[in-house]
Amino acid sequence: MERWKGRVALVTGASVGIGAATARTLVQQGMKVVGCARNVNKIEKLSAECQSAGYSGTLIPYKCDLSNEEEILSMFSAIKTLHKGVDVCINNAGLAHSEPLLSGKTEGWRNMIDVNVLALSICTREAYKSMTERNVDDGHIININSMSGHRVVPSADVHFYSATKYAVTALTEGLRQELRAAKSHIRVTSISPGIVETEFAFRHHNSDPEKAAAVYESIKCLKAEDISSAVTYVLSVPPHVQIGDLQLRPVEQVS
Repeated sequence: MERWKGRVALVTGASVGIGAATARTLVQQGMKVVGCARNVNKIEKLSAECQSAGYSGTLIPYKCDLSNEEEILSMFSAIKTLHKGVDVCINNAGLAHSEPLLSGKTEGWRNMIDVNVLALSICTREAYKSMTERNVDDGHIININSMSGHRVVPSADVHFYSATKYAVTALTEGLRQELRAAKSHIRVTSISPGIVETEFAFRHHNSDPEKAAAVYESIKCLKAEDISSAVTYVLSVPPHVQIGDLQLRPVEQVS
């Protein structure tokens, strides 16, 4: 991670879970991390904790609604003005609504598309633009995907969510191909976790907290730190090595 010290990483959805753990890890490694979310209170608290711990990097909170393209573009403009640009883009923000294909609300589907697919694509495009403007040819784009982007489980609550994650799988490979065609050495990686013990299930099943708790009580789940360690690993491999997709499951997870 030595070559990343002092360089700028954007982490979307950095207020909780995988995003917060990843932001902390990269700050600990000496990076300048812009952590964005709709509510930055928790990121501000995490930033103070990182500073108190004496980490060599810094965490800069940035308020951004990723379902709003104008706010995303404004964020990248601010990063350019204040920090020159983005060297690493970690598309972590994602959400799920319990909206089955046969009875789901269009609003919930649209929200999942806006955040899980469009925001990821917009951030990727703007990060690439930021890198190429500064002749950064060793940048890295990391998409926090899901095992739901590789198989469909028999649960109507997650079918549309799974479709958005299949899109992330396709977008990651499509981006790799476009970067190759552009003769760029910028790398792209998809990290696909299984069940991770975060706030995700409680947001997904917001009307049934007992159901959410049962998801995490059924097996020994992955921790957010397991995924941030995977991010560090992906960034640490030699520049000629590109990890296309890294899949992680709890040992006890069946699917």
